[in-house]
Amino acid sequence: MKTVSDLGDLRGKRVLVRSDLNVPLDGSTISDDGRLRASVPTIKGLADGGARVIVLAHLGRPHGTPDPAYSLRPVAVRLGELLDSQVFFARDTVGEDAQAVVAGLGDGDIAVLENVRFNVGETSKDDTVRGAFADQLAELADAFVSDGFGVVHRKQASVYDIATRLPAAVGDLVRAEVEVLKQLTENPERPYVVVLGGSKVSDKLGVIDNLLSKADTVIIGGGMVFTFLAAQGHEVGKSLLEADQREIARGYIAAAAEKGVRLLLPTDIVVAPELKADSAATVVAANQIPADQIGLDIGPDSAAAFADVIRGAKTAFWNGPMGVFEMEAFAAGTRAVAQALTEVDGLSVVGGGDSAAAVRQLGFADSAFSHISTGGGASLEYLEGKTLPGLAILDQQSLEVQSTDGRKV
Repeated sequence: MKTVSDLGDLRGKRVLVRSDLNVPLDGSTISDDGRLRASVPTIKGLADGGARVIVLAHLGRPHGTPDPAYSLRPVAVRLGELLDSQVFFARDTVGEDAQAVVAGLGDGDIAVLENVRFNVGETSKDDTVRGAFADQLAELADAFVSDGFGVVHRKQASVYDIATRLPAAVGDLVRAEVEVLKQLTENPERPYVVVLGGSKVSDKLGVIDNLLSKADTVIIGGGMVFTFLAAQGHEVGKSLLEADQREIARGYIAAAAEKGVRLLLPTDIVVAPELKADSAATVVAANQIPADQIGLDIGPDSAAAFADVIRGAKTAFWNGPMGVFEMEAFAAGTRAVAQALTEVDGLSVVGGGDSAAAVRQLGFADSAFSHISTGGGASLEYLEGKTLPGLAILDQQSLEVQSTDGRKV
């Protein structure tokens, strides 16, 4: 894939940058600006080089209709603070205001356009409708930079179609994400430990399938562990259970044994009568969960055992919390895993999504880990071995350039 430097001198050129600014908002307050901070280097680099930077992004799922609750205006304000620079804001994406804001940009100026998902063409399954919106976006710029890793697994106008209409390259964030994920899949330094949590086994099927042939140890925690425990014939009480996935879980246990991969499940569980912050929590053996209790975190023995294994890794990847970390009574397992990752003598990767939110909420600095991904879903699909449309189209465009002029791009 081409990088920004392959686009040549961009001074005075209008550059559309597809960023991932989909941050959690409470009204106009951003509770976690990690994705914004990760987007700054590419935007700043382009502006410092004299480009006229036009940032495209989405927020939430407004379903193709303008909705003030999903406006990017507060995001643009925070981006300006992080850049220590004025950031202009357009009240629409391709309409009169966007055109006027773009026309008014000088060299090194930065503008954020309103939520691309306010336009039905952004996420349309109809190639013609999506392409028509991409045409409108392309009229605003001279080049395109894909820097929103959290959306590269989506075939959407501002991610996929736009790359066929303008000279296109990846930004620093996407390039870094891909480099890290290649280290996790192509020749990881060993021991290689994968930690998977979160709510559902069904969300991680492809990842487990693919990584059982690559990892030395796979650790299972979070809500998905109860399906594995049920698959072994244990009572899980009122805990989250995907009954239709029990046979698949049994298959993973057997496959791990066959491949010589260590599959670790918790030996103890923190349970409570109901999911409330002040609910009376107790620790029970994983195979002795009372029928009237809910499992809400891995227990202290499991947390210590998992941490020991993680600390011994040379490559560690984690996706999905170990429990309901938002409540302090059920955060200890997730905290132990995060702490252990900070002590890995090698590559430690936090796989975005809830995992990234957890480490920040629990007070860990981003710099404590080798890498925190900005794209939970995109990271998982990459690790599953799936083709990500937003990356595939950039690969294709680079190959087409190579075939027409003989240069390797």
